[in-house]
Amino acid sequence: MPETQATTPYAAALLRVSQGIMLLAHGAVLKLGTFGLAGTMGYFGSIGYPPVLGAIVTFAEILGGLALIAGFATRWVSLALIPILLGATLQHAGNGWLFNVTGGGWEYPAFWTVTLLVQAGLGAGAWALDGLRPVAKRAALAA
Repeated sequence: MPETQATTPYAAALLRVSQGIMLLAHGAVLKLGTFGLAGTMGYFGSIGYPPVLGAIVTFAEILGGLALIAGFATRWVSLALIPILLGATLQHAGNGWLFNVTGGGWEYPAFWTVTLLVQAGLGAGAWALDGLRPVAKRAALAA
């Protein structure tokens, strides 16, 4: 079995890219493609939030997803997305445990919150734009 230190960067990258793809799909396909921006904003208004929050969440998911896929500012992006998932968890809290119940349960967004915390702790991992910056800093310090 390989050493944990050897596999952790690749595991972090797999988590990061998976999260990015899911967030991008949720924001672009579901919110923009299925409901449209006006529909998403209308839904947010119907559940008591300012409708503009629907647009903010939509674009945060899309841009956050793209940033995670690229591995750009991974720790900060992961932390910035946590309030969105906490809001989703609270919104679904009254529906029960499983996400297949009417209105969806709270466990899926709660799990997302935890994975974003883990990603923030791990950092970007392999194949990330974040990984390019320390190299440049080390090179500058060595010169």
